Amino acid sequence: MGDMTVIRLGTRASALATTQSQTVADLLTAQGLQVELFHVTTDGDTSTASLRQMGGTGVFATAIRYALIGSQCDVAVHSFKDLPTAQPIGLRVAAVPPREDPRDALVARDSLTLDELPKGAKVGTGSPRRFAQLLAQRPDLQIVDIRGNVDTRLGRVKGLGRYAKGGGREDLDAVILACAGLERLGHAGLITERLSTDVLMPAPAQGALAVECRNADSLHGPLAKALQAIDDRPSHLAALAERAVLNRLGAGCAAPVGAHATLTEGGPDKTAQPDVLHLQAVVCSLDGTKQVRKEASIELPPLTEHFAAAYGIGEKLAEDLLDAGAGEITDLSASRSTPANPDVHDSASAIRSSEAHSDTPGTQTAAGSKEGR
Repeated sequence: MGDMTVIRLGTRASALATTQSQTVADLLTAQGLQVELFHVTTDGDTSTASLRQMGGTGVFATAIRYALIGSQCDVAVHSFKDLPTAQPIGLRVAAVPPREDPRDALVARDSLTLDELPKGAKVGTGSPRRFAQLLAQRPDLQIVDIRGNVDTRLGRVKGLGRYAKGGGREDLDAVILACAGLERLGHAGLITERLSTDVLMPAPAQGALAVECRNADSLHGPLAKALQAIDDRPSHLAALAERAVLNRLGAGCAAPVGAHATLTEGGPDKTAQPDVLHLQAVVCSLDGTKQVRKEASIELPPLTEHFAAAYGIGEKLAEDLLDAGAGEITDLSASRSTPANPDVHDSASAIRSSEAHSDTPGTQTAAGSKEGR
């Protein structure tokens, strides 16, 4: 990084990405850094295909990561769930700020809830995970594959066309979006129901942001200190455990997999009252007729081993899912692709290497999915 006076923060140019990145920029500014946004156009922004048709993880992240590796920017902000499984050599997720609501939201006409939607109602989503779990709850619904930014999707709902640029189609009864994205854009008032994790398990790391930087810049200096200060340990641990599930399953972006973790903090004496991490996950058949659900809890070891333990419980839960037949009810490798950057290594070794050689809270994590916002 050198003796730079301005930190360039790489981000997509969409309204949601810019809002998220500005949040991180403000956090870094509060730590005494001068920050400016550096906009990067990604394949996910330019393609008109659906997310499933584009295939492969990292459609929103690859261009930003290349900009980071090429020193066009100094840090990058991603929706954590959009990061691909393989972690590029030389980069690390150094901070996860406090997570927003990880749940999915129903935005429906006439303020209807999921149970109140009439038989045959049309519900839009671009996510196989949401598609499958919705059908499991309401097999009578018509699920419509959609894409576009948040405002474009909102404009598909009857009565909400004004939110889309140039007017929306208003051809759907409801859409499913992430609570976090709606909140960040000031649209929380449009949420007609926040769906519980029992109804619709979120994508791994949904609602969390990943602040990525080059390895060398995470070890010392003003940027490293600032990143350590903005990292929220409960959010980081939960996201890491969830993403470990996806990685161990070998799941691609179009696999209907959900995971959700929560951290219950113990007392001041962690030996007597340790922190407890609880993790649950689900794998569904695409038609929603079959599901495999598992959950587990772990008392976290000393602080220096927290990240490895969180990753470990995710791997173990994934193995439990596979033992219960998760790999037989759906194609877990759906739309899984080889990363565009050949200089990558697997997440498990990255976690172990990071904890063995660094005192910072950031970890070289992996796994993720690119699905509808």
